[in-house]
Amino acid sequence: MNPPVDLNRSRIFAEQLLDWVRGKGPILILAHDNPDPDSLAAAFALQHLFLVKAGRESVIAFGGVIGRGENRAMVAELEIDAVPLEKVDLDRFDVVCMVDTQPGAGNNSFPADREVHVVIDHHPLRKEAGTWRWVDVRENYGASATILYEYLVSQEVYLGTKLATILYYAIKSETQELGREWCRADRQAYLHLFPLVNNRILFKITHPTSPRQYFVSFSKAIQNARIYGRVLVFNLLDIENPDMVAEMADFLLRMEGIEVVLGMGRYRQGGILSLRTLDHSINAGLAMQQVLSGLGTAGGHGLIAGGQVRTLEGGEDALRDLEQTLTGRLLKTLQIEGIQGEPLTGS
Repeated sequence: MNPPVDLNRSRIFAEQLLDWVRGKGPILILAHDNPDPDSLAAAFALQHLFLVKAGRESVIAFGGVIGRGENRAMVAELEIDAVPLEKVDLDRFDVVCMVDTQPGAGNNSFPADREVHVVIDHHPLRKEAGTWRWVDVRENYGASATILYEYLVSQEVYLGTKLATILYYAIKSETQELGREWCRADRQAYLHLFPLVNNRILFKITHPTSPRQYFVSFSKAIQNARIYGRVLVFNLLDIENPDMVAEMADFLLRMEGIEVVLGMGRYRQGGILSLRTLDHSINAGLAMQQVLSGLGTAGGHGLIAGGQVRTLEGGEDALRDLEQTLTGRLLKTLQIEGIQGEPLTGS
């Protein structure tokens, strides 16, 4: 039997943060753009912590859209009240918190000239961290939701069914059911939360209905995919749902003989990129930063990463040119240049 995770760090940080928040005005909690379950769960849990332990209400906001079927189902079933950032009056908030993202990471739409006070994340710490008042970044954790779970437990906050379900699903999806980039703290949270989960709601979240366009994206990804040895690159071109790039990257990584997948698409004149790998010798976050150097922003960790090209104008030719550029950079980064690509479908 493994010993329990030491919650002392979480207890101290949560207590000090709560003491500081009690004397402040309105609170904004920001998830990253097109938020995934981990970002939404962390925001929801922090909102609950502030309300229960400090008597302070807060607003959860996000940029982009909640596009993936599972994420939309989670928001609906668990009644997560989150609003688009564009509809928020930022001037009315005295406290700004970021969860599962950081200022300057490129994956959130919060204005760069505004102050951020609280950052809670499990991605690599950015160099700007010294300017933030409260920082708890744990790169070894598989999910930001695990950090928030520890805050709640250390403060003896009751974990109701709704809260337990969202935290459990976040850890489940972020770590691929403890199969990807997890630590002992993630496993302890996962196992503790499981008996508290509403299985009916969890089933609805994990088996959502999907529109026809969802299945068209599978066809487009397969038709546009090219294979370079152990690397696969696909281009969804113009997309209606930015989450599809990451979902198709996860899907195509299941192909036999493929260890690295780079996917891209254009959403609202911006490039969306996802990198996935099974090779533990590759740091996906660093690789994506090299691939996008001078073209956009990127972030991530060991096996998964994402990136953005803020403005990507032009027709399909511009998207094809970007694909060629990024493919060449990726192959150079992986030191496997000189490989001729071939279509996945063989046509």
